Amino acid sequence: MIALPDYDSPTSLKTFLDSRDMAMQKKFGQNFLINRQSRTRLIDALELQTGNSVWEIGPGLGAMTAALIEKGVRLTAFEIDRGFCAALRDFFSGYDTFRLVEGDVLKKWPEFASESIPDRLFGNLPYNIAAAIIGDMISRGVRFNRVVVTVQKEVALRMAAKPDTEDYSSFSVLCQWAYDVSPLMDLSGGCFWPQPNVTSRAVVMNKKEEWPMCADPVQFQSILRGLFSSRRKTVRNNFNAWLTLSPIPEKKGLAGNRSAVEELARSILSDASIDQGCRAETLALGDFLRLSDTVSTL
Repeated sequence: MIALPDYDSPTSLKTFLDSRDMAMQKKFGQNFLINRQSRTRLIDALELQTGNSVWEIGPGLGAMTAALIEKGVRLTAFEIDRGFCAALRDFFSGYDTFRLVEGDVLKKWPEFASESIPDRLFGNLPYNIAAAIIGDMISRGVRFNRVVVTVQKEVALRMAAKPDTEDYSSFSVLCQWAYDVSPLMDLSGGCFWPQPNVTSRAVVMNKKEEWPMCADPVQFQSILRGLFSSRRKTVRNNFNAWLTLSPIPEKKGLAGNRSAVEELARSILSDASIDQGCRAETLALGDFLRLSDTVSTL
């Protein structure tokens, strides 16, 4: 192991990078959180106990990694940058509670989830893939007892958005289906080095005990995507399009009968107590769940 750089000092971090002929790569969304108080607050928000298992996404040079190891957790860190991976091995290979996974987290995490799902998920998520990481994990049924992630503020707003608001989307419903989502704090560009041109927000997600709350989670997600597929269209139009492409018309002997499928769509929406003239962004989580379960009875 070698000495850690001063994580509060851009000069120290730059000196370390220069000594290894390394540079920050914009494509990976690399920004170091140099505000010690913010780092402490993020770690505290995880509510860790000794022995907890934690996944960290995007550890960089290990500022948060070092703090997590000090908490006595079993840590798996996912890092795509080869230079950072080499530094992390130099810093932390002496700890038997530390495991480094090198490569794209979107491709790597399912392999490790098949072994076991950890207690916590943590990370300053790359802005360009943050929603994809969270959405993919939820879609595959992988949830953590507690999640603390830092994302671009616009993504955080979508995660916690309420119905009939500008930021509400299928991603909002997906996040709130699996977790109770709440903001922790905003982080200005000055909290990072290099300084990004956006505001970040740390979000806390606590796993919902009652889940998946529907008979068919795969179908629920399919209907959710279908109803948000064209935001300007009514629920009736989007649901009719979803139903037409589903196996249900063939199952009911209605394949190719457009008017009969449209009538079935109206009947299902009525049975689920869904206003057919509204748009998807006005529906709450319970509405989507009820609609999915109504379809499951067919």
